Amino acid sequence: MIALLLVDIQNDFLPGGALAVSEGDQVISVANRLMPGYPLVVATKDWHPAHHKSFASQHLGKKIGDVIELEGLTQVLWPDHCIQGTSGAEFAPGLNVGGIDHVVTKGTDPQIDSYSGFFDNARLKKTGLEDYLHSAGVNEVHIVGLATDYCVKFTALDAVELGFKTTVILEGVRGVELQPGDCAAAITTMAKAGIRIQRKENDDHRILFNEGHLRRVLQLRSISVRDRRSRLPD
Repeated sequence: MIALLLVDIQNDFLPGGALAVSEGDQVISVANRLMPGYPLVVATKDWHPAHHKSFASQHLGKKIGDVIELEGLTQVLWPDHCIQGTSGAEFAPGLNVGGIDHVVTKGTDPQIDSYSGFFDNARLKKTGLEDYLHSAGVNEVHIVGLATDYCVKFTALDAVELGFKTTVILEGVRGVELQPGDCAAAITTMAKAGIRIQRKENDDHRILFNEGHLRRVLQLRSISVRDRRSRLPD
């Protein structure tokens, strides 16, 4: 069975939110359109305690975007976001929450972040998502949500490593892009791991990237850029 995973489609990740993702609101209509086509829809929520150590506000002299070591892991410091019980942690307005069958929370341990919907960043604790999917008979997941270069990427990488056939639906994701090119790099990483990067148009599944032809796509892009440059006047 195939499940649709909605990753962190929450107020604080929308434009105007505490950790706004550019065009993050654009994934809502995609998710709503896709939901009726799946027998099971599962959503993840970032669900942080107020004093989570991934927040820059918890580290004297540090600012948002700084990178520190936390519990032996590299940690980007974020603005306070998706705090338990706040409006910022709630699902985005307009998202068809009635179509969601199950919700998994993550990031609840104040000492460690959890980008993946399956584990904390140290992979010490499970969120319960894997067990739930297995109990429902799921062997394949399709993923949309926020953000491409963080929670979507790590959820997808864990899904495929756990044995789920995994697809990321391209028009249903948007990224943070702390650094230019982060989203493209995330797509490349996922494709190399065997994750299908796919666009759905009028219920037609069109694979854009997979492990087998990613290198050819990148090579063609490189050739195209060189060709355009060769046509520029001296």
